[in-house]
Order: sequence, then structure tokens, then C-alpha cells
Amino acid sequence: MLSLALPGTSWAHRLPAGAKFGALALLLLGLARLEAPVPLCAALVAVAALYATLGGRGLRAGLAGLRPLVWILGFLALWQLWLATPREALVLVLRILAMVALANFVTLTTPLPDLIALVERLSRPLARFGLSPRLPALAVAMVLRFVPVLRGRMEILALAWRARSRRRPGPRLIVPMTLSLLDDSEHLAEALRARGGLNPARVNRRD
Repeated sequence: MLSLALPGTSWAHRLPAGAKFGALALLLLGLARLEAPVPLCAALVAVAALYATLGGRGLRAGLAGLRPLVWILGFLALWQLWLATPREALVLVLRILAMVALANFVTLTTPLPDLIALVERLSRPLARFGLSPRLPALAVAMVLRFVPVLRGRMEILALAWRARSRRRPGPRLIVPMTLSLLDDSEHLAEALRARGGLNPARVNRRD
């Protein structure tokens, strides 16, 4: 559901990151207040029109980012059908789909350095409590960067398994995936230490 930024020079790419995320927060609040299927469908159409302004690549990237949401929405719809009514299940699915699609549009059109700078700027008040503002910025950057990478890694492991066996891998991929993640985390920690950790400026002053 999270996507790397799509290269481009569209109107959405040129907007400041702060303006995009501020508008996203307001629109998400508005979507949360919609309680009928018709306005939610209209909101989905509007979001699709936003993707269309990015061209064919934008539409494909948007659909690819929403594909993992299908199973979650299916489970939520069945759960809601059991607890409530079909109308409420439809409203829930449409609302979540519109929210995630809108958030994915913002991440697609916001370069990662701009996003990190925004999160770090918003986290400056944490410095009063002795916490580095770079910590939440780094956490956001790693999530956005590694979620697609890990998804691709799992697909590669699944393909390697199918090349050697006709049976489904199931939980057998958990161990190699875990070992791969541990190896990646070790390399990431070494790279951070080589660059001064979370606060390289403090290291430089000490030198």
C-alpha cells in the first residue's frame, strides 16, 4: 500500500510536501465524515482523476499500490456483513479504499528527501525532550523504502521455491525471509554508524 515516489514533473510533484500532506490530513478528515456510498464513490472517482493527471504510469503505480489492500478489504467486508448491514460494509470498504488511494497518491508524488525533511521539521519539538528529530524522519524513510523492497524479496523467495517444488511454500519462507531481514538490518546499522548515527553533526563537533 505504500509506494516509492514516481519520477515526474507533474503539477502534484511541484507542490510543496507540507502543502500536500496538510491537504491530505484535511481530506482524510472529510472522508471520515462521509456516511453514504454515493459521495464516497464520487470521492473515489475524484482520486482516480488525480491519478489520471500523472499519465499511464501513475494509474499503473496507483493500482499496484492498492493491490495488497484487496485481501484486507475482503476480510473487513465479510466481518462488517456479519456484524452490521451490507450498506455499512460497502461504506467501510469505499472509505478505506479512498483514504489509502489518496495517501498513496501523495507518496507517489513526493520525493523521499522532501518527505524526510518535512517529518524532521515537524519533529523539531522533540528536541526539547532530548530526542533527535531525525529519528521519526528516519523511521518514515525506512518504512517507505523497505516495504516495497521486502515485498519484492518475498516474491523472489516464492519464485525460487516454485522452481524447486510443486508444493506451495506456505510458512517455509518465514525462516529465509527472517534471515534476510536480519542481514539487511545489520548492513543498515553499519551504514548508519559509518555516517555518524542519528546525529552526525554532534559527532563532527566532538572531532
